Amino acid sequence: MIFVNFKTYKEATGTHAVELIQKCVDAQKESGVPIIPVVQLTDARLCVNTSGYSVWVQHIDSRDPGKSTGWNTVEAVAETGVNGAFLNHSEHKILNDQLQMTNDKCQKVGIETAVFASDLEELKKVIELKPSFAVFEPPELIASKDSSVAKAKSGEIKEAAEICGKMGDASVRLVVGAGVKSREDVEVSLKMGAMGVAVSSAVVLAQDPYSVLVELAKGFKS
Repeated sequence: MIFVNFKTYKEATGTHAVELIQKCVDAQKESGVPIIPVVQLTDARLCVNTSGYSVWVQHIDSRDPGKSTGWNTVEAVAETGVNGAFLNHSEHKILNDQLQMTNDKCQKVGIETAVFASDLEELKKVIELKPSFAVFEPPELIASKDSSVAKAKSGEIKEAAEICGKMGDASVRLVVGAGVKSREDVEVSLKMGAMGVAVSSAVVLAQDPYSVLVELAKGFKS
């Protein structure tokens, strides 16, 4: 499974988001590996209608419907037809009580969640929420040109997998991100116990995002 975080890059906004969605769809068809675009909320409904596959959003707020100007409620996001949401990304942290509330609300309406942890100590707290996925993503390696979580912290990926496995009857599925840009990064991440990766600039800013995605997907076949 490959999550592609569109962030707020202009190359992945509006009509460009639709174009990138199609490349994700084509790469998934070619590789057989689930490729999940994670889009801005403003593009969510259009991208859902374009994709035909799973589409996620980058954040949801815990506020209830009503007097909450400027917030994005779980109920409103569910109406767009998205399948899941990132929560607590290092670029959009959430207070602990709000994180629990948002995660619970999402699960009640059928929206899957991928909750981010910047380190192993935060990961231990994240898995207590019982999200659909836990994402280990060291922020200092995000968009790194010369390193990645797989290169710099492969041992910690293994520890993260062990932490995610300590949930009694059901393990929390581990995804890793930060600097992931090659087939080798994917292979190492999976070997250490992850079941998927999260990428962004390596795909969104690439001259040929389709080819990058197909190459990354080969890491799941090794």
